[in-house]
Amino acid sequence: MEWIWYIIASLGTGIGTGLAGLSAATVMVPILIVLCPSFSGETGAYQATAIALASDILGSAVTAWVYARHRNIDLKHGWIMLVCILSMCTVGSYVAYIVGNVVLGSFSLVLTFCIGIRFLIKPDTSRKDTADRGERLDWKGVAVSLFFGLTIGFGTGFVGTGGGMMMLIVFTIFLGMDLKTAVGTSTFIMTFTALIASTSHILIHPAIVLEKWDVMLLCIITASAASLVSARFANRVCNRTIGLITGAVLTVLGATMLILNFWDILSRSALFMQVLRCIHALISYLVPCLLVLIPIRFLTRLPSFIYRKLLHLVAFTCVSLMILEAKSWQVASLTSLLLAAIIYPCLMAVEHASWYEKLFVQKAPGEIKKSMVMLFVMIAAIVAVAWGVFKQPNLAAAAILMWGLGDGAAALIGIPFGRHKVRSCLTDGKKSWEGSVAMLLVSFLTGLSMLIFVQHLTPVQALPAAGIAALAGAVTELISPSEYDTITVPAAVVVLLLILAS
Repeated sequence: MEWIWYIIASLGTGIGTGLAGLSAATVMVPILIVLCPSFSGETGAYQATAIALASDILGSAVTAWVYARHRNIDLKHGWIMLVCILSMCTVGSYVAYIVGNVVLGSFSLVLTFCIGIRFLIKPDTSRKDTADRGERLDWKGVAVSLFFGLTIGFGTGFVGTGGGMMMLIVFTIFLGMDLKTAVGTSTFIMTFTALIASTSHILIHPAIVLEKWDVMLLCIITASAASLVSARFANRVCNRTIGLITGAVLTVLGATMLILNFWDILSRSALFMQVLRCIHALISYLVPCLLVLIPIRFLTRLPSFIYRKLLHLVAFTCVSLMILEAKSWQVASLTSLLLAAIIYPCLMAVEHASWYEKLFVQKAPGEIKKSMVMLFVMIAAIVAVAWGVFKQPNLAAAAILMWGLGDGAAALIGIPFGRHKVRSCLTDGKKSWEGSVAMLLVSFLTGLSMLIFVQHLTPVQALPAAGIAALAGAVTELISPSEYDTITVPAAVVVLLLILAS
């Protein structure tokens, strides 16, 4: 079974190197130290790093050759980095051997995950003011090259990253190279740094060659072949495509490896296991809903505003179910924040796809991802206050449902039947009395049902509480800018419920 992981690690390594100049250790080291028992010993991570660096030598060389053929290497801006990195990688290699397995392995896993998120959020690292290859470095460029060259060089030897990702960031963000030129230049430098660092690792710990020579040979051959193929592909597609593919792979890989690596600790945490159960409950609810909604969107002529509100309905109801499923407010709030952290980069990664606009029905570019983040962050805040401070989880769920269902009713009635616009200096003139009344009635009925059947209030107690909270929500929605009603409306509703229904 380990040999399958060796091949998977090598293929991932080669693809990462060819596409974005990633060091072999970014992909290979986490897989070897987490999934391969033979690398779990005292020097396992050190051996995995040495093998990754050895795979980097030929893999980076063939990648640099492909990029050079397309004139995507710029050593005028990279020679200082080259000198600094070569001078420091041996020092880092020796320190890594002294520090040992735990620090080395954990650092590699965290680095993989962070780099993946970074690429999903900003897949194209190029700047508009890209540097001219004929220009010499100014004093700022020299200072940047010296500082990062020395630190990356040490990190190359210490972590075994080859410095590819760090060089890519420095070249694009600080020195103004376009993405492909940065990849070509960094892989050229990485060829030599990997050679020195891997040699240092082997000299310091010769057992690597004696015990793992067959693994090293397989990884070098497989990674080099994959690097050649992916580098040719990368020079034929746009920078954004390269960044998105790299980000998606590294984020999933890093998150999975972190969970597996620390599973013994995480599995003993009641909070972590409860969050997993909440996420499982959400997925169990969302997947069937999406399997129904997506065909409706693409195979029917359902008006866009109705489909959009169906999406909202699914979002609000799944959140309320999550709150009722959670064992504590910490679990519910943490799950909401985790969902925001996952959804935002995922939506950013696919927002330029041709199907995105049709599927999500945006009012403006970027509106969906912004709304989703505000939704889940606001839910985390509502839960923390209503449940965490006032010990009223049912009121948190009631406020979210009153807001969500009321907002849906306002659109479903207001858009097709809203003939009488609300004219006031406090409104934008686009909302109608018909939509506002619909929101008021639906919010009231939702709140009344939740207060009687879930909060267990008497009808005499529930009627005024639901009525006042629903009225406050409808008025707040009427006077709030549409991009901020995700925050203002639930805040108004939950405050009044806490005052009147606690």
